[in-house]
Amino acid sequence: MTIQVQIRRKKGGDISVDDCALLSKPMGDALESSDLLSRNYVLEISSPGIDESLKSERDFETFKGFPIEVIFRDPHQNEISKNGLLQEKSTDHLKLNLKGKMNIIPLKDIIKVRLTKPTG
Repeated sequence: MTIQVQIRRKKGGDISVDDCALLSKPMGDALESSDLLSRNYVLEISSPGIDESLKSERDFETFKGFPIEVIFRDPHQNEISKNGLLQEKSTDHLKLNLKGKMNIIPLKDIIKVRLTKPTG
């Protein structure tokens, strides 16, 4: 089960990746303590128009479980794009959850990683 939350500013204006991250933990904690859900879930918090690259180790740690797009080169140097949930980033690869199937992409092949809007 996926719970998707889109946030907007009351008077307009941009929502940053940090704004989404600030809401993620308290909202997750509230759901966990509420007894509303009896099965596992993924919480996705986003904003229309979010399109920010993940670059720092903190970005990758903060946005585990969030929907991302990974653009990378395959062994034939073709540019490939995959969308899924960020599972983990290690020192040599990125693990992407594609509808329950794990894809491992070597960091040396990655061109860009960015947050995307949840789908559903």
